[in-house]
Amino acid sequence: QLERPKPEAHLPKVLSRAQVAQLISSLNPKSYYYDRDVAILELLYASGLRASELCDLKVRDANMQIGCVRVLGKGMKERIVPFGRAAAEAIERYQIDCRPKLNRRDSDRLFLSRTGQPMERVGLWMLVERIARRSGLLKAIGPHVLRHCFATHLIGGGADLRVVQELLGHSDISTTQIYTHVDSQRLKATHTKFHPRA
Repeated sequence: QLERPKPEAHLPKVLSRAQVAQLISSLNPKSYYYDRDVAILELLYASGLRASELCDLKVRDANMQIGCVRVLGKGMKERIVPFGRAAAEAIERYQIDCRPKLNRRDSDRLFLSRTGQPMERVGLWMLVERIARRSGLLKAIGPHVLRHCFATHLIGGGADLRVVQELLGHSDISTTQIYTHVDSQRLKATHTKFHPRA
């Protein structure tokens, strides 16, 4: 009946806002897949989707008028996640200029691979890692790092923890709380503001 020691929680890797911008701007505009890759990075950062959630998106799941995406998360839980203007413009460009060329198999999935098949999780990880290497960012960067950036930057901007929990699709708020520890600047500012001897 002894309690096992809890494994030490590792803080997630997070890029600064400037590094996220560097990652996206490092894409080659002359690439055949440029519009798709920009749309993928923008949506990952704008909505904090898991890699599998992004791969499972269907065209009808992205509502461009409202600026939100319908996501089926873990345990088949459905949630609606908003995305900003940059992601909306990137997705629209991709759907007009790039997706019709890739959609050789009449797929209903939003993001397609080079072969016209639906984008798979492993392929997405490899794509993001390859873009990160080319951008000059030395950290091992996958889609999940952009999810961490989404949460950390929201909390750093003053977003409510419960709202971020809902956007990420976490069932337990303790999972979301780790992002409050990542944003050291916000912790320092809060300490300075409220501690009597700060």
